[in-house]
Amino acid sequence: MSTPGMSEPVLSVQDIDVFYGASQILFGVGLDLLQGQTMALLGRNGAGKSTTMKAIAGMAAPRKGSVRFRGQEVAGRKPYVMARQGLAYVPEDRQVFPDHSVQDNLLIAAKKGPEGQDDWSLKRVYEVFPLLEPLRSRAAGRLSGGEQQMLAIARALMGNPVVLLLDEPSEGLAPIVVARIGALLRQLRANGATVLLAEQNMHFCLGIASDAVVIDKGQIVYRDSIAGLKANQEVRRRYLAM
Repeated sequence: MSTPGMSEPVLSVQDIDVFYGASQILFGVGLDLLQGQTMALLGRNGAGKSTTMKAIAGMAAPRKGSVRFRGQEVAGRKPYVMARQGLAYVPEDRQVFPDHSVQDNLLIAAKKGPEGQDDWSLKRVYEVFPLLEPLRSRAAGRLSGGEQQMLAIARALMGNPVVLLLDEPSEGLAPIVVARIGALLRQLRANGATVLLAEQNMHFCLGIASDAVVIDKGQIVYRDSIAGLKANQEVRRRYLAM
């Protein structure tokens, strides 16, 4: 698998401004994600996390700035182009195909990665997501919220992505389900996955992410390791306290 070296980020967002109509949502946002890194993009509701994810995924074109993915400028490219290039995006509302079975949802997304990567098969997904296999013939619309979240992540992995973007994976889920998703993401990190995780819930990210970026009112206000953020009570109180 040919990937950028550790010195060159696999994903580099530089100084992007994003508008919805006349309203500016992001102001000079930038972050770098290295191969094999799990980074948390943290902030309160409305801080700009989802817009940052959409700008990377091709769903909200930046008015200025740069998005480089695997060494190429990709700002403003269509979402399907980004998916083909190896970016998988799991939105906060999950968006499973409700009338299709769990297995059909997975098979719809199955493809090799941009360099021919074929690490994720149906068999491996069922090994890593054992809750899904007994549900494989159930309509996705009949799953619980937690089961749908698992399915959405599993479906993204079926495309053998280079980078996985997860928008608020713990939102609205019962604590036991959040713990299961956390365990799954730790497993992905241990296997060398590259993940950008947007979350309000810092505690959910503590055992998952290695690094953190904090966004507030559409601007990056803090960058550090997760351990550094955990130790910085002032930043947590100012930008992350609910």
